[in-house]
Amino acid sequence: MTTSRLPERDFGVHRRSLAETRIGYLVRMSELDDRGILLNCPKCGRRNRMRFEGLGKAFRCGQCQTELEPVAEPVDVHNDLAFEALISHSTVPVLVDFWAPWCGPCKMVAPEVRKVAKETAGRLLVAKVNTEEVPTLGYRFRVTAIPTMTLFRNGLEIARQAGAMPAPQIRKFIEQHK
Repeated sequence: MTTSRLPERDFGVHRRSLAETRIGYLVRMSELDDRGILLNCPKCGRRNRMRFEGLGKAFRCGQCQTELEPVAEPVDVHNDLAFEALISHSTVPVLVDFWAPWCGPCKMVAPEVRKVAKETAGRLLVAKVNTEEVPTLGYRFRVTAIPTMTLFRNGLEIARQAGAMPAPQIRKFIEQHK
């Protein structure tokens, strides 16, 4: 009886130290609170807060002074207080994607929303509200269909569009109402 062996490979070039893996994970984490967006420095891993009032400007890490990149991913909103602070204090327009995990069109539009967040980083902030997790926001803004994209500036809703859209159509929606 012969046993087959997988060819031996040198996986050493692909290994990361635990510290490198941990810092890589922390760099990608960002969260929202009622005062700003919390994110970690890509160089030293220190937690920093980008205040809503300063979005659109350059931020530096409080520890190593590395310039922090603008938020290029959608931020998840987990409560009413953080949402209210975000839309009323943000110095850049905020595009909010109201969605639900069971919604097929919401899943299809999610990568398109990420593209828009990446392309407009520093000029627009993209937020996602899971209407199952924070139903009060869906009720408050009378969201009757999902996905619904809503554009806010200075605390006021300035535009709304229901339905899944590709990234170019989302950008066009934003530009029409800026």
